[in-house]
Amino acid sequence: MMFPDYDQEVRCCSCLGFLQKPIKSMDSLFASLFARDRQIEDADEESDSENASFSYFPPKDRPICRDVPVKETVRLKLDKDSDGKKTVNEYIRLYTIASGSYGKVVLYENSIDGKPYAIKAFYKSRLSKVRVSPSETAMTDVLREVSIMKTLQHPNIVNLIEVIDDPESDNLYLVLEFVDGKRICDASITTGGIGEYTSRQYLRDIIAGLMYLHAHNIIHGDIKPENLLVTKNGRVKIGDFGVSKAFEGNNDEIARSPGTPVFTAPECCTGSKYHGKAADTWALGVTLYCMIVGFCPFISDCLQDVYNKIVYSPLDIPKQLDPNLKDLLKRLLCKDPKQRISLEMVANHPWVVMEEGRIIPFSCKCQNENAAEESTSQAEKHSLLPT
Repeated sequence: MMFPDYDQEVRCCSCLGFLQKPIKSMDSLFASLFARDRQIEDADEESDSENASFSYFPPKDRPICRDVPVKETVRLKLDKDSDGKKTVNEYIRLYTIASGSYGKVVLYENSIDGKPYAIKAFYKSRLSKVRVSPSETAMTDVLREVSIMKTLQHPNIVNLIEVIDDPESDNLYLVLEFVDGKRICDASITTGGIGEYTSRQYLRDIIAGLMYLHAHNIIHGDIKPENLLVTKNGRVKIGDFGVSKAFEGNNDEIARSPGTPVFTAPECCTGSKYHGKAADTWALGVTLYCMIVGFCPFISDCLQDVYNKIVYSPLDIPKQLDPNLKDLLKRLLCKDPKQRISLEMVANHPWVVMEEGRIIPFSCKCQNENAAEESTSQAEKHSLLPT
């Protein structure tokens, strides 16, 4: 079997970054946003189509769930406040949360409402010079990320507040909800997992957010602990939509390699097309395994060995685990995507349900509007029938 040819090293979970501490003491989802393991090549020249016009609007037929639209700001003012702190429009810079080859993530405080926000800062010219696939650049990823996030509103998904893109400036800023909490596996590296009860509570939130995405024809593509943040009240929020895809109808087939090797499904390791929903479900299984055991099920020192283990090695599940939990892990991490448990079945699995009960699908704005339209249409058809 031929695997993608990457000259990369893949290290143990703690070295991969998703269990590492952020730059500052305040834990954040964004501590390693730019650490995604994928092949990047420098483009010989900039993409004229991307530089000509930046469009963040989702397709007209894409449903939008948001009550408050994402703010679009086309004027940028870089300055300093009276204390000498740098400012971006009304946002006052506090400190850098994370930085990488794409850009950086900085904690800002809004001078108007006093709330903290995590702002992803990019250079558009740099994004357009970095290739993430033969036909796409890093700018493509950002455009897609914004387009998708502009449609979403869910309690288990990080919220995009504002996009600041001045045509006269090379700077691009994404203003995001700042979650002052922790990542889901912060303690697992020293404790050997976070326990079944806590893992189940976190998993239920991840399932709720992922079910919402899939119901809206969106594949996340990079579900892993470092992209999952726990708020102070214990709610998990999914973030980082940099490799996410929106698809039409039931066609969730994807050709591009997914986000992070150790969370990659077996069917994705061959370089051929695969179904995004099933791949997201596999990554959910790896995440659950990590929360329970404290490390990923298939790891090695090099990427080729990781892929080999994902495809060929049997799943090693600790004997002492609850029988229902062992069953769930086996079905989530089934190597055959056709036999793998569906997300809906996960939501109703005995270990997930337990005393908390079944996970209720989120009642979103666009689905309620569609239901109302269908009801009105049915009523109109009924009124036209002969009496």
